Amino acid sequence: MTSIGDVPLERLRCVVVVPTYNEAENVAALAEGVCRALPGADLWLVDDGSPDGTADVAEGLFASRVEYAGYRVIRRSGPRGLGRAYREGFLRALRAGYDRVFQMDADLSHDPGALPELWRASLTADVCIGSRYCAGGVVRNWPWHRHMLSRFAVWYVRCVAGIPVADSTAGFRCWTRRALEAVQLETLCSEGYSFQVEMTHRALRAGMRVVEVPIVFTDRRHGRSKISRRVLVESMWMPWRLRWRPWCPAVAAVRSRGGSASGSPSLVISGREDEG
Repeated sequence: MTSIGDVPLERLRCVVVVPTYNEAENVAALAEGVCRALPGADLWLVDDGSPDGTADVAEGLFASRVEYAGYRVIRRSGPRGLGRAYREGFLRALRAGYDRVFQMDADLSHDPGALPELWRASLTADVCIGSRYCAGGVVRNWPWHRHMLSRFAVWYVRCVAGIPVADSTAGFRCWTRRALEAVQLETLCSEGYSFQVEMTHRALRAGMRVVEVPIVFTDRRHGRSKISRRVLVESMWMPWRLRWRPWCPAVAAVRSRGGSASGSPSLVISGREDEG
């Protein structure tokens, strides 16, 4: 039986959801890393019709090793987008009955070796964020302009939307089933990277306990960033939307797993807890 600390991993069904677009070069290392870090967990690649054949490469790889029996590729059709891919993957995970749903980038900027720390944190929290900017977080080999843009985005989100998270735009996370049910995935409106901000906003508004776990973030090894002008525009206006029209959770959704419709947001950053 595989365990992390004193808790058997098999006690909770886990899946790692990873959106992909032109990530064929990274699939093998990603799968190996996830398998090593969380043996027994499943891996789902949600592919947006990658021209480089990411889906075919992944399916061939997954079929070649018995350890990858629970790994699969979800081939999306229709409009592309990070938020759309995550939303579909998360909804499928809920329908499949998973207890913990991880999200991470396919480009290996998120080290699969940090998955056990997020899993461990999820035993006492609803949303666990792999944070670059909380105490202990590190960013390596990132061009200075990307680092500055990322820092500005976090500051902008905090000032405009009032989200008190050190790394609100982070894409390395672990969600409990309770948290994903509470945020009402079907009604999300973001399509790009602002999906992370909208999800954090909703989790806090729903009274979920959010914690940040320091990670080492390293620039991608292969391929290139998919940030477009449209994604940047959405990232600029989403915090204002959340400020002017803050999301209000439905009572039924919040209470579906024992939460409270009137519970206040709970945030922990590097061991310091703030009640908002």
